[in-house]
Amino acid sequence: MISRVKIILMIFSVLFVGEITAQEITEDTEQDKLSLTEGTVENQFEYVIQKSNNYQDYKVVKKVWLTQLKSHVLDSLEAINKDILKNASTIKNQEEEILNLKENLNNTKNQLDSTIQEKDSMQLFGLQLSKTGYNVVMWSVIAGLLFLLIVFVFKFKSSNTITKETNKKLLEIEDEFEEHRRTAVEREQKVRRQLQDELNKQKSGK
Repeated sequence: MISRVKIILMIFSVLFVGEITAQEITEDTEQDKLSLTEGTVENQFEYVIQKSNNYQDYKVVKKVWLTQLKSHVLDSLEAINKDILKNASTIKNQEEEILNLKENLNNTKNQLDSTIQEKDSMQLFGLQLSKTGYNVVMWSVIAGLLFLLIVFVFKFKSSNTITKETNKKLLEIEDEFEEHRRTAVEREQKVRRQLQDELNKQKSGK
């Protein structure tokens, strides 16, 4: 009877230890995914937080990590600024194309009005056409120009939306970096003050 109880206790002990070991392996694997040289800025911040040493209620962060993290954030900001400039240039080009299309459309309408008034002379590109055929050709040209205008207007709005979203992300990243920088500075100052207090206590104790 006693041996059976021992066997049962041993089985439960093995299962319990196995479960704890599996959880530790899973946690280690998740932490291994974090890196200070790869991944998103958020993951890099998480890496610094998790890998930093604990001191009472504070985190002691290596200066080299902060420097490297700052460099990555600045690189991200520079890339976003380049995208903004690129989108701004694209928008400017599309605006010019839209203006050209509007001008061409107005010229075409003026030409159409002038031609309609000439009832006895229905000539287009050196070809004599009937009124119906002439109208079909001209309105087809106008419809094509209107379609191109709509396409470019849509592209312009899409680029404008992308620019707004990029600016929003840029502001969010800047705010996030500033908050983390401020928090890191405050933590470093608190740790320094506490270390200085400890040194002062040791000196006064002597």
